[in-house]
Amino acid sequence: MVKKLKGPAALVAALLFCLTGCGGAQSGSNADAPTASAPTAKATEAAAEGTKEHRIVSTTVALTQIMDRLEIDLVGVPKSVKTLPKRYDGVTKVGNPMSPDMELVKSLKPTEVLSVTTLQYDLEPVFVNARIDATFVDLTSLDSMKTAIAKLGEKYDRQEKAAEIIGEYDKVLSDIREASAGKKAPTVLILLGVPGSYLVATEHSYIGDLVHLLGGVNIVQGEKVEFLASNTEYLQQANPDVILRAAHGMPEEVVKMFDEEFKKNDIWKHFSAVQTGRVFDLDEKLFGTTGNLAVDEALHALLPMLYP
Repeated sequence: MVKKLKGPAALVAALLFCLTGCGGAQSGSNADAPTASAPTAKATEAAAEGTKEHRIVSTTVALTQIMDRLEIDLVGVPKSVKTLPKRYDGVTKVGNPMSPDMELVKSLKPTEVLSVTTLQYDLEPVFVNARIDATFVDLTSLDSMKTAIAKLGEKYDRQEKAAEIIGEYDKVLSDIREASAGKKAPTVLILLGVPGSYLVATEHSYIGDLVHLLGGVNIVQGEKVEFLASNTEYLQQANPDVILRAAHGMPEEVVKMFDEEFKKNDIWKHFSAVQTGRVFDLDEKLFGTTGNLAVDEALHALLPMLYP
């Protein structure tokens, strides 16, 4: 049977870590009525926000890319093997997304520090102990990412940019859904692997959400977490039409691990997806553990896997 993890985010983070976002009033009878010369409290607050110096630290690549599309400057970015936007060339690197250097972050005197909810279980107490007020952004689904982009756009006066990004994704999703309309929905198993181990991704994970958006049915239903530990006997009973293997941390090594597991563990040959050749390794650049700006490419890549 499927085994719930008490701290799925903790296990994912641990696995990944081993490898390596009042107006004044006029005098007189109308003293309480706001006028052109007496701005409302909301207007005054907005004006103050506009003149405030923002010192933002982004601790994940996905959030850094989003901030770049919104044309927002940062004072701190994550350290990553992935290429960060040129806008942030020379900006201080604050360490691995799973373990930011808290002293370095504090030294930047940030007005906001951004991380993601997928890492909140592990990082929130660390930020609290360091007396750093962090914002954990939900990027576990396309809808949550669009909401996050809209909120960041509103907060930093980039509403038009945010609306532009969201509009692009709405158009892509509409086109993709039209292409899959009327076709039989496949059942899908999603495996998230790092060297030596793997988990099962539920519909609440980012990749699980992409499958759901395209009409695919995750074989794990009714759970509230993003990832689960499991055994192959339970998975084989569900007998998915498609198996998606997401490799993270060291993709080439993880793919080899999956290949060896599927060859050595005899039970995999009984899976319908294995028998029909519908086992796919997902490109890490497109399919991360959280939402990212490559969602349009990911949806286009996923479509023929689910609907050959």
